[in-house]
Order: sequence, then C-alpha cells, then structure tokens
Amino acid sequence: MASFAQEHHHQQPSPTSYGATNAPPPTPTPSAQPTRVSAPNAADALSRLLHRLPPTLSLPPRLFPPTTSPPLISLSPENHHNLPNDLLSSSSKLGFFQLTNHHIPSQLALSAELELLSLFDLPNDKKQHLFPKNWPLGFDEDEEDEEEDEGDGNNNGVSLCLSTHCPTESAELKLSSLTEFTRALEKVGLEIVETLSKAIGFENPLGSSSPWSSLVWVSEGVAGNKPVFNGRFYPYIVALQYQIRCRKYSLLSDSGWVSVSPEIDSVLVTVGDIAQVWSNGKLKKVRGTAVASLGDEDKSRSISISLLLTLPIESTLSPLLPSAMTADGDDNKDINSISAGADDAGREKEVQSGVGDKKGEKRAAFQSFSMEDYAWRAYHERLLFKDPLDRYRI
Repeated sequence: MASFAQEHHHQQPSPTSYGATNAPPPTPTPSAQPTRVSAPNAADALSRLLHRLPPTLSLPPRLFPPTTSPPLISLSPENHHNLPNDLLSSSSKLGFFQLTNHHIPSQLALSAELELLSLFDLPNDKKQHLFPKNWPLGFDEDEEDEEEDEGDGNNNGVSLCLSTHCPTESAELKLSSLTEFTRALEKVGLEIVETLSKAIGFENPLGSSSPWSSLVWVSEGVAGNKPVFNGRFYPYIVALQYQIRCRKYSLLSDSGWVSVSPEIDSVLVTVGDIAQVWSNGKLKKVRGTAVASLGDEDKSRSISISLLLTLPIESTLSPLLPSAMTADGDDNKDINSISAGADDAGREKEVQSGVGDKKGEKRAAFQSFSMEDYAWRAYHERLLFKDPLDRYRI
C-alpha cells in the first residue's frame, strides 16, 4: 500500500501558484514599450476628447405620474349619512378628494379669478404699494433662485397671499367677488373640518369659541409636463380650490407625486399638515397647494386659487385624539399621560405618550410645537425631499 501511494504521488503534477492540477501558464510574450507622447500632442488629444463629449450632462427628467381623478364626494342632503365615512376614507388613504353639490356658483368663481388676474397685471411698484410684504402676506417673486432651482421640481413663479380677515376693498381695489367667493369656500371648509373631526372621534377644534383664520393663496400655472411643487407653502388644515376649467394639478402627497384632474365646477380639497397632527397621523396630507400643470403646448394664462383654513400664528399644535384607551377598553387620561397600572404601594403609574408599551395604549405621534416656528420653517426652508413635520415626530 505504501509503495502504491508513493507511485501515485509521483504521477501527480507538481503544484504551482495556479493550482495543483492546472496546466502551466503560457509563456509571456514581450510587451510593447509604451509610446511616449509629447506634451503638445497630449493636449491636442485631450482637446479632441473633450469636444466629443456632450455640452452638458444631466440626469434624466423625472417621469410624470399618471393622471387620476380624485375620489368624488357629494355634499347633497341625500349623502348626509355617508359623508363622514366618505371623507374619512379619502383623507386617511389619499389626503385629497373633490366635492360636488357644494352650491358655489361658477360665475362667482370666474369673477373672483378676473379680479385676481387684474392684480397680477399691476406694475411691480404698484403691487408692493398695495400689498407690502408681511410674511406670509403679499406678492412673492423669487427671481434670484430661478437658475438654482431649475429642474428640481420647485416653482418660483409669482404668487400672492391674502388674508380673508383683512379688508380688501379700497378706492384703488374692487374685490367684492373675491370676498364673497372666499366666504363661500370658508363655509364649505368649516363643514368638512367639523364632519372629519366627528368621524375621527374628537371635538371640532374650530368651534364657535375657537380662533381660526384663512388665507387666499394664488399662484401661477406652470408650463410643462413634470411634477411641480410650489416652493413656498404655509401650514393649513384643509385647502379648497374651485375648478373653473379642466386642468391637471401636481400634488406632493405623503406617498409621493400625484397628478390629478378634477371635474369642472367641483372643489378640490387637500388635507394639510395641521389636520395630520390633530389626527395623530391618521390622516394623509398634501404638502403645499395644488399647482396647475399646463403642458408644453398650452400657452394660456392660468392661476390657481386656494383657500387655506389655518390657525393663528400664536397657536400650539399637538394631537387631538380622544382619551387614550387601555387594553381593557376603559377611558383614562389624555393622550399626553396614559395610565399604566399601579406600583407596589398602590399609587397609579403613568407612562408618557410615546414611551409606554402597554398593549392597547394610544401614543402621541407628534410632540407639541409652536405654529410660528413650524410655519416659518415650512415657508422659508423649501424642503422638497424632506417632510418638515419629521422634526416634530416622536
């Protein structure tokens, strides 16, 4: 056996760096000596290479999402019993919907649009005289960042923000139709907030004794077929936009870019960041207002008129969920202080919202924060790819 093993061992090829059984590598051939290129020739070669490159390099354009029709919800008396569920379903799944049977005359919307277009036609010095900048009110024309923001989805066109609680009539301005139009939208918006509050399970935060405010946000439509985000926006509960004509709109929702085409004479409603905080994250939101996308061939002038239901600047934002429920289903303390049983001495223990892990507890998804601080950040920082509410989440 030993002699057989030795004989077998002598028959195997000697191991090499390429493996014990591989064939030996081919004999290397002499390589050509590198050609030396003079400095002028090298410069000429580099110049020819650069001239063959494209003049600019850019990422492929962002694909525009397919256009959909928002969920249709009727405000008719016949739909009264289904209205809470319809609103809650669309608001919690999408964050937007369209209303019909709202009793807002189409002629009133047209007259209000004409009055606003006349303001956009004023000379710049006249605009600043009649509507001086007083954040967030007044005209906003960001020309300095146009090149910097080109192609990133931000819209830096002209926009105008008006307070509906400030007088708009003067010797130089006649905005009676706009005033009546915004009051009609306010009425519809307050009805939506009240119905949604009941559907979620808390008292209407905009009751008769609760302060609230509203703003008219007007922005120019944008040519092209890509998603467009209105660079500046202000926090709101719900935003309402009457559809005077057939248009496509860009929405930046929690699920990403959405393109919608509401019906003519409907009211497009988007749920805002304040409503999402109040609902403790149960409702989806749309960041900013809907911006009209006119397409490449549409040369007509267009403005988007949105009514924002919002809160006074001195407000504090926090979740408004009903009393927290324990695993046994008993009502306990509010959402900021949840009962978690008793200690050895029989004293009740409490778990701060977002900290306890007892099954069945409802925790606050947001901390309480200043409306003024958040509104300033949302308006000025223009965080296109980051939700400004993230810094306040627990």
